[in-house]
Amino acid sequence: MTDDESRAASDSGSVDPATVNLDRARAAVQETTPLVNALTNEVTVNDVANVTLHWGGLPVMSDDDRELADMIAGAQGLLLNMGTVSEAGEAAMITAGEAAIDHGVPTVVDPVGAGATPTRSRVAERLVTDLNPAIVSGNYGEVAALVGEDAEVRGVESVGEHADIAETAVACARWTGGVVVASGETDVVATGERAFEVRSGDPLMGRVVGTGCMLGVTLATFAAAIDDPLEASLAGTLAYGLAGEAAAAGEFGEYHGPASYLTTFLDAVAGHDPTADPAERIHEVMA
Repeated sequence: MTDDESRAASDSGSVDPATVNLDRARAAVQETTPLVNALTNEVTVNDVANVTLHWGGLPVMSDDDRELADMIAGAQGLLLNMGTVSEAGEAAMITAGEAAIDHGVPTVVDPVGAGATPTRSRVAERLVTDLNPAIVSGNYGEVAALVGEDAEVRGVESVGEHADIAETAVACARWTGGVVVASGETDVVATGERAFEVRSGDPLMGRVVGTGCMLGVTLATFAAAIDDPLEASLAGTLAYGLAGEAAAAGEFGEYHGPASYLTTFLDAVAGHDPTADPAERIHEVMA
């Protein structure tokens, strides 16, 4: 893909944050009931499957080369999460991603741990450049590492400061040709020309392993039902954060720490009826 082609691909429509409709987005998922194949890490596979189901999608976790192409042919969304990197896992993700290209299935790449080791950085670069993902979803450090910026990533966690994350996310979107979701204290959603802050979520979400993985499959599920990757990213990111807020507020039962909070969070994904005005939560910061 040339630079001009990447830039054109990353300018996904002219979505106005005020027109993002969470009710319509959730209804689209529930009415479509998209089949979403997630190749994800062993640590969070159960939570990733449950989140897909709770939004209204159908999860399948196929990672076997013998059936991947056939499974993707019948799917509407694909998540490639490189949380546990292996040679076989890399090959399976390439097989799945190439099948998704063949069948027009939107792919979300979560470059877990990019910047932590040369192997992770190489695999991440291969996935985002060879597989034309509709969305790239990573934490601040991973997104920065993808475009060659200094990024402090320990294991799979971003621990550094990223004051210019909006500019970084735009640069990453321009390079990959996909919408970029950079998750952190304030989530940033970017195309090659525009960046938005999505102000939702709760600090408790950062105390649970796998919230980034669950965000990735949320985006894959919404993108499977919503044609515009930017609209899907804004709606999915906001809905996900609002579910975290509802769980933290005790709307889905008491919790006593991170483990019980995760249970209430999953319940919130399944049952939360968001009332927040997207225009008050999504703010364009670069245009």
